[in-house]
Amino acid sequence: MRQFTLPDLGEGLEEAEIVSWYVGEGDHVVTDQPLVSVETDKAVVEIPSPSSGRIARVFGAKGDIVKVGAPLVEFAEGAEQDTGTIVGDLGSGERRPAPGTPAEPLTGPQVFPAVRALARKLDVDLESVEPTGPGGTVTRADVERAAKIVSQAGSAEPLRGTRRAMAQRMATAHAQVVPATVTDEADIDDWPTGEDVTIRLVRAIAAACTAEPALNAWYNPSAGERRLMARVDLGIAVDTEGGLIVPVLRNVAERSVSDLRTGLDRLRADAIARSIPPEELRGATITLSNFGMIGGRFANLIVVPPQTAIIGAGRISPGVVPHRGQPAVRRTLPLSLTFDHRVVTGGEAARFMVALKSDLEQMS
Repeated sequence: MRQFTLPDLGEGLEEAEIVSWYVGEGDHVVTDQPLVSVETDKAVVEIPSPSSGRIARVFGAKGDIVKVGAPLVEFAEGAEQDTGTIVGDLGSGERRPAPGTPAEPLTGPQVFPAVRALARKLDVDLESVEPTGPGGTVTRADVERAAKIVSQAGSAEPLRGTRRAMAQRMATAHAQVVPATVTDEADIDDWPTGEDVTIRLVRAIAAACTAEPALNAWYNPSAGERRLMARVDLGIAVDTEGGLIVPVLRNVAERSVSDLRTGLDRLRADAIARSIPPEELRGATITLSNFGMIGGRFANLIVVPPQTAIIGAGRISPGVVPHRGQPAVRRTLPLSLTFDHRVVTGGEAARFMVALKSDLEQMS
């Protein structure tokens, strides 16, 4: 028997959710025939068979979470496996501490066995319960109060797919990055009627990256190294029903307006349809969140490593700004720049913002 495991389908991918099986036990398959579709970090991907043969066993059902390197199917004797696609370890997973290793200290509130049993019965997460007993002890009344709050809040909805990945990535980014934010407003009152706001932002970001390359960079904290990127591969945050997806618009500084618009439309359509290829979700060097299309003016955004910066564009609205030496009411575009202060200085961020604003304030 030979096993085929879940390969690494994306940068930093640790797991995927089974969406649909195309084969069953006893089926004969050929090389590259789709075996199963899984929802990865940001997209639904079909996993092809690495070889021809008979399926002796499938692992997991629809909705199950499978770790990278865990078995997907087992082939009957005679099947040849493409070991080049296999990653990970087929071991049991959990590591046991070495002999003599001191046990980790207990953390969290004190809970007596009877109270813990009550929490299990009422489906209450003890981590979310505020203890009121002596010495930080969780009481029966604490658990019952928490259960009442939960029942009034409605049924729990497990995070799956994109939302699960978003929660994990945001938590990781929050734990790693040292964020700082600068804001400003661009006077866009002289823009031609019908100007494409997103494409103007894309072009302005490319110009700002040329003026101040420190924001178009990757940072590797373990090695203490930053890498200034030679081209601008711009992540575009797309709001979908299933969660946030960030496809990458490649080499934006070298593309025409029409080519950028065509590429952006295709990426948005693929993201919303959940059919975007995994490779188009990797390798962003800097990100744009045009949240003003929905609402809001300024934001403290989340920088996702290894990137060092993200730009936010708020809702366009009239504002009082200096114009030809006098205050005037003109259309303004709010701008937010959040950067990783571990590797980007305040001066670099300010110069980037000046260049960004200057490019946006040009008439065309």
